[in-house]
Amino acid sequence: MPARYRTCLSENCDGQLIATIDSRQACLLLYPLNEWEIIERKLSQLSDMVPAERALKRLLIGHAHECDMDKNGRLLIPSLLRDYAALEKNVMLVGQFNKFEIWSDIAWNAQIQQDLQLNMGAEADSPRLSELSL
Repeated sequence: MPARYRTCLSENCDGQLIATIDSRQACLLLYPLNEWEIIERKLSQLSDMVPAERALKRLLIGHAHECDMDKNGRLLIPSLLRDYAALEKNVMLVGQFNKFEIWSDIAWNAQIQQDLQLNMGAEADSPRLSELSL
């Protein structure tokens, strides 16, 4: 894990992280504990009577595992999660504001190619993107 992430996570959540699956893509989501608690509160507001809401809760909470970061910034990801994301030797850790995504390098490169294709002309599909000045 890059030093800046390791320092930030050590200071802000004592290295306590929650890993779960991304129900929309073949990657994992890694939340600092305090951010995961916000997600849990949001999930608790979903209905058990609406199949899609119940399924999302089942997937995210059912696959959630505590992962403590050691002093070298390493995490032990359970095999169930590693298998889901096809994690092998090379992985990508991608910061996403309140969480990280963990990708196999192969899936990450494929996703980037897909995102590049999707992004061509995306401003026309989203007024918020056309207002974004980078």
